[in-house]
Amino acid sequence: MDVILVGDSASNVMAGNVTTLPITLDQMIYHAKSVVRGVKRAMVVVDMPFGSYQGNELEGLASAIRIMKESHADALKLEGGEEIIGTVKRILSAGIPIMGHLGLMPQSINKYGTYTVRAKDDAEAEKLIRDARLLEEAGCFAIVLEKIPASLSARVASELTIPIIGIGAGGDVDGQVLVIQDMLGMNNGFRPRFLRRYADLHTIMTEAISHYVSDVKTCDFPNEKEQY
Repeated sequence: MDVILVGDSASNVMAGNVTTLPITLDQMIYHAKSVVRGVKRAMVVVDMPFGSYQGNELEGLASAIRIMKESHADALKLEGGEEIIGTVKRILSAGIPIMGHLGLMPQSINKYGTYTVRAKDDAEAEKLIRDARLLEEAGCFAIVLEKIPASLSARVASELTIPIIGIGAGGDVDGQVLVIQDMLGMNNGFRPRFLRRYADLHTIMTEAISHYVSDVKTCDFPNEKEQY
């Protein structure tokens, strides 16, 4: 594994929230610190949570510095293009690497109203391309493209020189990312087209817990070999 993203999707898969918006800066730092302590060689990138960087460049810089100092992560990821480019430049000027994020941006779900595929119309697609170029020119080292047409992702990847990472963005990009709880099948109810499950931990865990409960109720656990 080359890169590990500590995503604000922890709001959904760890805290049970409907969106990524409720997760706080303190909570992201907590999750990031836990991941960094377990990593040996991979680059650790941390999502800046909603409200920690939008609209105020100095507040964004302060949030970014705090994440880096307290978590010991390697880089940060921010959602948005032209609207946040000032904050991106300000954070980069402090020597903090940034990965961009375009396409479906979950922190903007209340504006979208749905998690459907983004940038299907020409105007939104052209804006995405402009934003990608702005992020590259500003100094971002990579960009995540989420849930957009594969042909658009391929175009962005061919026109930019920095790595393009896809999630629901087709195969003609430089890398892929999935939420580990989704990829391992821990969340049985989330089944988007782009998700390939490599395990069914939901079934394994459910059966194991049921077996444990049964053993306790029938006094089979603990047995004599499992006592002191």
